[in-house]
Amino acid sequence: MVIKTEILIRPIKKGERPPFELLELADPSSLMINTYLPKSRIFLAELEKEIIGVYVLLPITDQKVEIKNIAVKPKFQGKGLGKLMLGHAEVTARSMDYKTIKIATANSSIAPLHLYLSQGFLLQEIIPDFFIENYEKPIFENGVQCRDLMVLEKKI
Repeated sequence: MVIKTEILIRPIKKGERPPFELLELADPSSLMINTYLPKSRIFLAELEKEIIGVYVLLPITDQKVEIKNIAVKPKFQGKGLGKLMLGHAEVTARSMDYKTIKIATANSSIAPLHLYLSQGFLLQEIIPDFFIENYEKPIFENGVQCRDLMVLEKKI
């Protein structure tokens, strides 16, 4: 288990390069990532100066913000870091006066979907064939093709 007190979650510093190798774990399209990064706030999770996680907040309206990307280095997955970053994102969004936080994932992303539901996010919408229509190459997870986008929200 990752010890929470050792983890520092902080905004990316001006001039610091976003960790694309982590961002691409959650979204394999650098084209898609580059469309939302300029309008977003990026937060990094560090353990002893090593970046082990990232999440990206994108304002949608003056009341709603979206976690556009959240990723954890593979060797740290399943140790509570995703849950810790979700909590940090919620506190950050609330401090910025947002009332709703949104997150989306693929139909094939079983572990992330379970995590989001367990943290109080509720399924709001399913966008059929989102990954088929918006990504150049097919994406497979857990032996299942990513097809539909599962959109979840939580009042904060």
